[in-house]
Amino acid sequence: LTAATGMDGVAHCMETFMAAPFNPPADGIALDGLARGWANIERATVNGQDREARLNMMSASMQGAMAFQKGLGCVHSLSHSLGGVNPRMHHGTLNAMFLPAVVRFNASAESVQKENRLNRMAQAMGLQSGTDIPDAIRDMCARLGLPKGLGAMGVTESLFDAVITGALADHCHKTNPRIASAEEYRDMLLTSL
Repeated sequence: LTAATGMDGVAHCMETFMAAPFNPPADGIALDGLARGWANIERATVNGQDREARLNMMSASMQGAMAFQKGLGCVHSLSHSLGGVNPRMHHGTLNAMFLPAVVRFNASAESVQKENRLNRMAQAMGLQSGTDIPDAIRDMCARLGLPKGLGAMGVTESLFDAVITGALADHCHKTNPRIASAEEYRDMLLTSL
């Protein structure tokens, strides 16, 4: 298992759980997948022979894929678009880079607050509160040896206009719990540099 592939599965579970559409079965699958993925990603990445950790990561990945028919959001709008601008960039790595900024952006969404979604994700991740999630993701990425941000991957602000245009047109844009404007996408990109 690579760190980027593992974070891809985690991102699918997190973003599905935050997505706007009403789909309680998908939410349950995504939340359980997040708990499995978060608890096992380090072990599976460090020791590829750890069968229990790999089993749980495989399940988390499958659960994210089963659940994301509910919809995704800005993480994927941005990673699809940037991956289109530069196809050499790994989708899972991009998802990991965008997650902290998008979780912060989504925190004020009405559906996220009403359903206590960030605190429910935090509980599945063994964290105290939803406000701890962005830093926990950054810390996990560092421990897994992923890039510190988009800048470390060679992304510069000169790409932002093309990425924003693509993100606004992406099918995942409409299922984010809070619809992002071009300027809000620019802020997420800057935060993720």
